Amino acid sequence: MTSLLKKYKPVIRFVLLFLGVYILLSLLYGLYLDVSKDAAYKPDFITNLVAKQSSNLISNFGYDAQVSPNKIEPTMRLTVNDKYLAKIVEGCNAISIIILFIAFIIAFAEGFRKTFFFLLAGVTLIYSINILRIVILAISLYEYPQHEEILHGVIFPALIYGMVFLLWMVWVRTLKKEARDE
Repeated sequence: MTSLLKKYKPVIRFVLLFLGVYILLSLLYGLYLDVSKDAAYKPDFITNLVAKQSSNLISNFGYDAQVSPNKIEPTMRLTVNDKYLAKIVEGCNAISIIILFIAFIIAFAEGFRKTFFFLLAGVTLIYSINILRIVILAISLYEYPQHEEILHGVIFPALIYGMVFLLWMVWVRTLKKEARDE
């Protein structure tokens, strides 16, 4: 048994670190969402911020975009040129995806400084790409409403998850290259 543990120590370390970080961050995020129920920003500060930043960027493309808190459910209503397009929900803020990204990178951590700066760059990129994703989705829904299902259900989730996967591959390749160079 000890020889198996020794043989698979890196795998066990990865799984435990990944699950530990993922569960811890998910619990903290759940606590944040619980505390946010009574906050001034609806549905929560981060989702509100993402909605407003997306609306501002849509407006920069020449559309009249507005977001407002939904009075019935915990969402932000997005309108473009006075046409209701979508509700921006908590899942649109990319925090769950960022938690998944962080857990993977920490599970493969190599040195604090390098890991910290890769996490900082990755989280910033995911957050930014997510806003751009919402903007392109909103404009696409406005211009091509007949393609809503494929745009929202396939193309745009693939964009954000594809970005995370690409960042993971960059991280693993960076570590693999450094291991070869040593």
